[in-house]
Amino acid sequence: MSARRPVHIIGINAYHGDVSAVLVRDGVLVAAVEEERFRRIKHCAGFPAMAIQSVLQQGGITGAAVDHVAVSRDPRAHLLRKAWYTIARRPDIALVRDRLRNRRRVGDVRGPLAAALGVSRDALPPVHHVEHHPAHLASAFFVSPFADAACCAIDGFGDFVSTSFAAGAGTHIDVLDHVFFPHSLGILYTAVTQHLGFPSFGDEFKVMGLAPYGQPSMAADLRRLVTLRPGGKFELDLRYFRHWSDGVAMEWEDGYPTMGPVYSGAIDEILGPPRRPDEALTRRHEDIARSLQAVYEECAMHILRGLWERTHNPRLCLAGGCAMNSVANGKIRAQTPFREVYIQPAAGDNGTALGAAYHVWHEVLHGSRGFVMEHGYWGPAHPEQALLDGLASRSDPEWTYTVDRLDSPESAAREAARLIADGCIVGWYQGRMEWGARALGNRSILADPRRADVRDLINTKIKFREKFRPFAPAVAVEALADYFEDAVPDPFMIQVYPVRPEKRGIIPAVTHADGSGRLQSVSETTNPLFHRLIREFEALTGVPVVLNTSFNENEPIVDTPQQALDCFLRTRMDVIVLNSTVVRRHPAGRGVVPAAAAETRG
Repeated sequence: MSARRPVHIIGINAYHGDVSAVLVRDGVLVAAVEEERFRRIKHCAGFPAMAIQSVLQQGGITGAAVDHVAVSRDPRAHLLRKAWYTIARRPDIALVRDRLRNRRRVGDVRGPLAAALGVSRDALPPVHHVEHHPAHLASAFFVSPFADAACCAIDGFGDFVSTSFAAGAGTHIDVLDHVFFPHSLGILYTAVTQHLGFPSFGDEFKVMGLAPYGQPSMAADLRRLVTLRPGGKFELDLRYFRHWSDGVAMEWEDGYPTMGPVYSGAIDEILGPPRRPDEALTRRHEDIARSLQAVYEECAMHILRGLWERTHNPRLCLAGGCAMNSVANGKIRAQTPFREVYIQPAAGDNGTALGAAYHVWHEVLHGSRGFVMEHGYWGPAHPEQALLDGLASRSDPEWTYTVDRLDSPESAAREAARLIADGCIVGWYQGRMEWGARALGNRSILADPRRADVRDLINTKIKFREKFRPFAPAVAVEALADYFEDAVPDPFMIQVYPVRPEKRGIIPAVTHADGSGRLQSVSETTNPLFHRLIREFEALTGVPVVLNTSFNENEPIVDTPQQALDCFLRTRMDVIVLNSTVVRRHPAGRGVVPAAAAETRG
């Protein structure tokens, strides 16, 4: 009797921001990646052809072995409501035209899909269109450790929905209610973000980082933009927005996604004139940011308390772009009845590829549960030879480099800890690439959190970004309660908690202006090498915390050793530790040690 062939499902997010692909085998996640890591375009839109090819390669299969494809958009969803809206509201014809064009692209993925899988259109497996918000909900619940939970998705909008209330049990998610377009908490945050002079796709996190510098002095004014309704519902005052009526320019076809201004001129009456992107930030801008964050948190907690009243379940699974608001996430247990919260690391639109695949596995194929996402390392791994080849062929008049080959990963962790304790800024490249927006210790830049000057140094000399942007503390999970108040383990760096007052002077580089930190708890179980590095740093300094930021410079997080080397060479990092190879930067005058002659030591 022959063994049963495993079922392979490819999930994709296509023709939206943050396009991505995942591979699920018999209900177990094999690989998950974003297209941006290969195209080198942040938040890359279009079709995730390279991401599909990557997950196939990581899974050791060809496209012919794929049994199902799940697409995290369904152009047919809520058609009657869309038609009624068009008749009743009569939006700008450009808005209707753009939506129809995107709908056609999403509805006809067979051509690019066949090319990415390397099969003919006739040989394609069944293609399932999964509605956007059910995909968000599935991306959280079906990979959570909970047998049952309240589920919520909050974002800008997708398939005409901005907020979903649901209950998950076993292999089924029951959607209880929605908030429909044009009312959207994500659009509220985006509108004020744009007004503050941050127009790029995904800039909302900058405003979240700016907020602690201000006071919520304009919160009462911003509350005029949104009205809270019973049951966790809400409505925007549409006078202040134009996404619902005008032809707001949006580009999701290919490359960098763009979105024109979604706020109307009426908002100037409340907030004053909009800030130009090149204009200096003032106290007024800081106060607007803080007020926006305060109003957002009020609305988000209202939504979640409404969900609690519907479910009375103490466990929450949260997804959608708004679930990336880590400041609000850290307050959920304090401000709502929910006692346990699960948010997977790609909670935004990238994660809908994951949810679409698991929706098909559980809701369509009735597969059993068993997989829990406990870590975020689902991308490709690479050997260091490309790094060594790139150095050996390099001629640099300003800098020279020495190369050491260590005898084990543990030796690399020990050496990296020593270098960090000595004041070096270290590029740390190990194992499989992270899934989601955060570097979680495999594609990271690490530094000493005790140095008060290191945050400005990294922002200005390495990341080349705004000085107000904070950095994350990666803390050994055993020491979590010693450094943070009321915190729970969070391996995905997606919740913010207060740093204990007595520790703020010890780790100033990762303590934000309001005394908080967006922590990553690191355990020996989920990332033994990174955990070893932190413990080695503690042995040298007495502090079980390191500063962790993503290995990039105004670009997507690096994937390959060559990308890591390029980033290292064009910035002012001191050292790169790639697998067990250590490369140090020196002023010109000391030559590069050729790869073949590099010293191997313990």
